[in-house]
Amino acid sequence: MATKVEKSITVDVPVSTAYNQWTQFEEFPEFMSGVQQVEQLEDDRLHWVAEIGGVKREWYALILEQRPDEKVAWAATEGATNAGAVYFAPVGAAQTTVTLELEYEPEGVVEKVGDALNIVGRRAESDLERFKDFIESRGAETGAWRGDLDGATMGTPGVESATSQGDSGKAGVSGKAAAAGVAAAGAVGVAAAAAAAASRGGSEDTEETARIEDVAMPAEPVRPTEPVLPAADAGPVVVGEEVPDVAVVVEDEATTRPAATADPDTPAGA
Repeated sequence: MATKVEKSITVDVPVSTAYNQWTQFEEFPEFMSGVQQVEQLEDDRLHWVAEIGGVKREWYALILEQRPDEKVAWAATEGATNAGAVYFAPVGAAQTTVTLELEYEPEGVVEKVGDALNIVGRRAESDLERFKDFIESRGAETGAWRGDLDGATMGTPGVESATSQGDSGKAGVSGKAAAAGVAAAGAVGVAAAAAAAASRGGSEDTEETARIEDVAMPAEPVRPTEPVLPAADAGPVVVGEEVPDVAVVVEDEATTRPAATADPDTPAGA
């Protein structure tokens, strides 16, 4: 089932500046998390490589419509299935509202778990915030392409406009994909707990779960539990065998603690 994401942000630059910067697709890795490379093959054709849930995804996208200072719409033609549009609306002379509308098909267990945790939605929001920081800190665009690609699209293209059927990670599995796969079962439990909390009205638990920025992965390999060593006289411990029970003898305190030495200057019975 396709998932839709819609996020907006207001940036403190004129609409032409915001739009011009967005047309510099090859600079997207500067502010888009997970995007490793964007190559503009032609005016209307892009090649993307990104990492989603620990799995590298690759796709080719066709720009269906591009109107200066208004809109850029696209759909994937090969690889990971996605489509959408970015809209630009002036807010006075020095501000612009940037709205991203995206639809995609999650693939595999890891991405579906991430989808349940709304990872892509939160990532899109953080990417817009980084775009805001990027363009506002510069105050000017790094380049511009003002060409007009007048397509036949109306509104925002959905996955039905994409001719791709998914890539199943054809760009290769990253080093942390295996850990992500191991953590998927735990993340499913987190997602289920969040859904249960929401059904009970437990907003605090749901908000806490929503802070997760990616599929939970162990920070380091899980170390085996060290065996409990028996007493010295219990014999050697053989790895893989159960440690025999060791009897603990508790001696009477009166027999183990030495008697206090009498003070020669203290009278008897004192």
